[in-house]
Amino acid sequence: MVDNETGKFFVSHIEDDKFRSAIAGLYDYVLDTGADVDDAYDWVCDQADISTFVADTYAWDMFHGVWSQASE
Repeated sequence: MVDNETGKFFVSHIEDDKFRSAIAGLYDYVLDTGADVDDAYDWVCDQADISTFVADTYAWDMFHGVWSQASE
């Protein structure tokens, strides 16, 4: 993907199988634990074996969408 702001090529975490797997389990994790957004973020990072994805707009939007639905 090309970052629209910088024009640089980057690979979003949404392309990573471990990240997608973590997102697939996120809904149940939040329902089971009542995790707030910070705890859920840390859990996804742990499951995907990454340190952060907050600057990855695509990954953040995917994460936040699932977390928001689960925490309603």
